[in-house]
Amino acid sequence: MNRQAQAAVMFLLGGALLHAGTTDLYLRYVKSGLRPLVLAAGVVLVVAALATVWYEWKRAHGGGGHPEPGVAWLLVLPVLALILIAPPALGSYSAVRTGTALQPPYGLDPLPASDPVRLSVVDYASRAAYTHSLRGRTVRVTGFLALDAHGTPYLARMALNCCAADAQPVKIGLTGRLPPILRPDAWLEVTGVYASRVTRDPVNNGPIPYLRVTSALPVATPADPYDETWNK
Repeated sequence: MNRQAQAAVMFLLGGALLHAGTTDLYLRYVKSGLRPLVLAAGVVLVVAALATVWYEWKRAHGGGGHPEPGVAWLLVLPVLALILIAPPALGSYSAVRTGTALQPPYGLDPLPASDPVRLSVVDYASRAAYTHSLRGRTVRVTGFLALDAHGTPYLARMALNCCAADAQPVKIGLTGRLPPILRPDAWLEVTGVYASRVTRDPVNNGPIPYLRVTSALPVATPADPYDETWNK
């Protein structure tokens, strides 16, 4: 691969990162707070590509040069993957095969006075498993549906520390008025009341609190499918 080809590959990769960073595509790979770094990486690659073209032009007019390593063509693979293959967010398959990441919370914000209280999956699970702050309250939580090997329904969300590679699920067991058809990976906005029941995750023995459902409505997949509540 000559330097012109290397510059083209860097330019394509930089452009792909800029495209991902200026749309919601980057949320399939990293948490929302890393958008500036994604954009910065794209800019650096585009600038490096243009600098390479300029350097090669000067060298061509001045003579000399060395053969370039053919292995550089491997740079094409991540470019093609990023441009042509937009992977879906991790969902029910990963959730039921990975133990819950729920941990005791360091601190929780006061709840608003009016019901229903809109909570994230992580927030509801933390309060239900480790406090009594939800007794008598009506809550509204959004997540995707997951069914374990026994058909037990969970409302889940994959929680991120940094990127999709370290995503782990937080699960809420569902009871009460469930939809007649339970389809894994369907996104639901669930309204319900606190249930004191807590079971153990069969994968890692972590706590899975329950929510008694009063209504469940299908909703579109959110722009950011991951839950970053626990590391904000």
